[in-house]
Amino acid sequence: MKIVLAFDSFKGSLPADLACRLAAQTLTELNPKLDCIEMPMADGGEGTAAALIAAHDGEWIPHPATGPLPSMIVDAGFGWLPERKTAIVEMAAASGLTLLRPDQRNPCETTTLGTGELIRAAVEYGAQRILLALGGSATVDGGIGAAHALGWRFRDSEKRELAPIGANLSAIASLTPPPDPLALPEIIILADVTNPLCGTRGAAHIFGPQKGATPEQVNHLDAGLQRLANAIQQTLQRDIRDLPGSGAAGGLAAGAIAFMNATLQSGIDTIIRETHLEEAISGADWILTGEGSFDHQSLHGKVVSGIAALARKHSVACAVLAGRVKLAPAEVRDAGIAYAAPITPTHYTFDEAIRLAPELLARATAQFWEAAVSP
Repeated sequence: MKIVLAFDSFKGSLPADLACRLAAQTLTELNPKLDCIEMPMADGGEGTAAALIAAHDGEWIPHPATGPLPSMIVDAGFGWLPERKTAIVEMAAASGLTLLRPDQRNPCETTTLGTGELIRAAVEYGAQRILLALGGSATVDGGIGAAHALGWRFRDSEKRELAPIGANLSAIASLTPPPDPLALPEIIILADVTNPLCGTRGAAHIFGPQKGATPEQVNHLDAGLQRLANAIQQTLQRDIRDLPGSGAAGGLAAGAIAFMNATLQSGIDTIIRETHLEEAISGADWILTGEGSFDHQSLHGKVVSGIAALARKHSVACAVLAGRVKLAPAEVRDAGIAYAAPITPTHYTFDEAIRLAPELLARATAQFWEAAVSP
């Protein structure tokens, strides 16, 4: 019997590769004859570099960068696939929400400057292609921070240069291209949302509150993103305001499209293709996946949705183990998933679930074996 293990990370507790390894160990202890294939997954957010490094024998290139607050310096870096001369830049490494204490979270004051510094570092390292993984951001700056790191400048009506933070978007009157532009390679944005840059479904309104924005700040940021979109259209003749996915990562997707000529792709579809998961599940009996919370969002552009679709295509049974399962049994069946179970007992606190995650995943994997496979 062949079982493919294709977990996403359980944020805050288990990285994807460890989740795959724990499940494989549990299953092979139960049946040493099992063929367990470990394929750590990601959807274009955190963990993308690790998944691709594992798939292509790549490496992590450390590089310090400006953090989400302009005064911060963080230990960041990028993934490197030498045979493909491809860099994987995760914006969360330099501009991520987890880099801030709760009392520091304020998207009016944060910046994607460090992400731009990592893009520059990857180009200087020799990257001929960059995968820009969006997810877990602390920012709503429309990508002006990243653009600033690449030489772009943003000025107000008095020609004064603006610091590239969210609060200053509304003051932008003009933008100036780099005087000596860096020769950028192909940049592919990996994102799992379809939100536009502006409006009630845009970056500020949908994602701003998650990053610490008050209702007043949300309105200020949205007006600023509108202002940025106007400046881009006037100067670059590019309309990115309503482009699906341009609101990803606080509008960094829009900025990358406008200032770096980037293209937007589905994160999970790209990871599936880049890791050759489709080839790996050939002849498999089960594919076992999971994440921290299996909910309605999981069915739209996330790891579980992509894997469930692939499993249906190849007539492979699909199972999900998650920290919490928030879908009704009928919704699970309608998604083409044969088995879904939470790894966390209902009486456990969040802190207990995080601390005991390895033990809980191993136990849930054994229960999956007994309930769904061995009979």
